[in-house]
Formats: sequence, structure tokens, C-alpha cells
Amino acid sequence: MAESAVANSPFVTEMARHIIAAGGKRFRPLLVFLSSRFGGEVDEDDLLRAAMVMELTHVASLYHDDVMDAADLRRGAPSANRLWGNSVAILVGDFLFARASTTVAELGVEYVHLQAETFSRLVQGQIAETKGAGDGEDPLAHYIQVIADKTGSLIAASARFGGMVSGAPEPTLDALSAFGEEVGLVFQLSDDLIDITSTTTGKTPGTDLREGVPTLPVLMLRAENDPADAELLARIDSDLSSDEALAEVLAALREHPVMGRAKAEVERRAQIAREHLAPLPEGEAKDALLQVCTDLVERTN
Repeated sequence: MAESAVANSPFVTEMARHIIAAGGKRFRPLLVFLSSRFGGEVDEDDLLRAAMVMELTHVASLYHDDVMDAADLRRGAPSANRLWGNSVAILVGDFLFARASTTVAELGVEYVHLQAETFSRLVQGQIAETKGAGDGEDPLAHYIQVIADKTGSLIAASARFGGMVSGAPEPTLDALSAFGEEVGLVFQLSDDLIDITSTTTGKTPGTDLREGVPTLPVLMLRAENDPADAELLARIDSDLSSDEALAEVLAALREHPVMGRAKAEVERRAQIAREHLAPLPEGEAKDALLQVCTDLVERTN
């Protein structure tokens, strides 16, 4: 990945490597590698290219996300937009998308098509998130669609890429895609819980809450429209810039039954993801994918 980020200018190379060097879970390459076990013999160079395309596309999208969110940190390091400004950060993201496109072209037309469709969904999801739910639209359903496009699409493509590299049959590819899409939702929704429940993550607990970013527990609380929750919702909608105000709302949410209901929803979606794997052959790769579901439900960071 570091080699793929090399540009004609040392300055561009430094910026393009910034988020790569900060680390990350490399979750999408993991799915590419595991999903490649459901077909035949695999060309290792093609497998590496497929994993690179997915992670480079993800990293490129992070540069754009940080601009949209006016983020100061990414993976514990100062964000690119904070260091070099929004315009430069957007262009670096574009540069990495281009690098991903160069790599995917070496794999074949069907890979290019899938990456382009995935990129389209990423952009549409970002636009929908920025615009917000329309009049008469269910905010929770809108949010689920946003994260399906922004997160689920790329994770689904990662699983499918792995299967494609191994020449897996179409039903297997469809099962892997459906699994990846649902896992993407579980991935993001578990993040929503962590924002409220954890004190050991790389970001300050309640960051989304403070910034007014919709998350599963709060959206469920609004949808339930219980008069007993009116005071808590008013506090959630109030100025949470002070650490004291934020801590009070976090404490109230942590004790609220909605957190249990939100956790149950994450677990429900993880079970749906597991069921998508049912047609696939038993073995270490399938066991590992099933464990991914469990890990996402139980993770604390």
C-alpha cells in the first residue's frame, strides 16, 4: 500500500501515505483473503491486488469523510484536512482512488465494474447522509440505507472480490456479497454502541452524540416516542460542548433500556449475516467469517 501511494512529488507521497501509516484494522483485506478460500486455485498476485483495491478505496474515502465531518483526528493522528487543508485532502483522496483504479484494471473488466458500482454507492451514501432524511421519511430507515451505502457496499465488494479471484461460482459470490453487506451494517451499528458505552476507544466517548451525528440508540429512542424519554431527548438535543453536560447524557443513555434493545438489533443483524453463509462449505474460512460476526457484536473498540 505504501508503494502504491508513491507520487511524482514527495509532498503528495507524504500526504497519500498519511492515513496508511496511521494503521487501521485492515478489515476489508481480511474479508478478501478469507473469501478467496471458497473457490479454486488462487493467483497470489491477483489476490493481493484485489485486497489492495478494496483498502485503497476505503482509505481514499476516509480523506473525503474527514473533510465532510471537519474531523481533527483519524486513527489517533491529526487528519489530513487539519494538516494541509480541505482542498488538498480531497485531492489526495482522489489520487488514491486513481491508484485503486489503476490496480483494479489489472484484474479485469468485471472487477472494474464492481469497484465503480461500489464507488457510486459510497458517494450516494455520503450525499444522503449530508442531506438528511426527507419530510415523511423514517429517519432510522434513512440511516440504515446510508450506512449500507457508505459502509456495507465496500465490505460486500471486498467479500465478492475474494470469491471472484478464486473463481467461485455465482451462488457463492452472491452469498459472500450478502454476508458482507450485512456485516457492514453490524460493523457500523456496533460503532454506534461503542460511542456511548466505551471509555477505551481511540476517540472521546460521545463524539457522535456531541456532534449531533445520528446513531442507532438515539434514533431508536426517537422512533419509540415515549413521553417518559422527552427530557432525555431534550438533553441530547441541547448544547453538549461541555464535558460535564456530555458526561451526564452519556450516563443516562448507558442506564437506559434502549441500549439493550440496540444491542439486540446488532445481534439480530449479525445472525442474518451468519445465515447468508449457510450455503457455503464448512471449513476454516467459514468458521473465521462466522467468528467475524461474533467479534463485531462483542467488540469494545
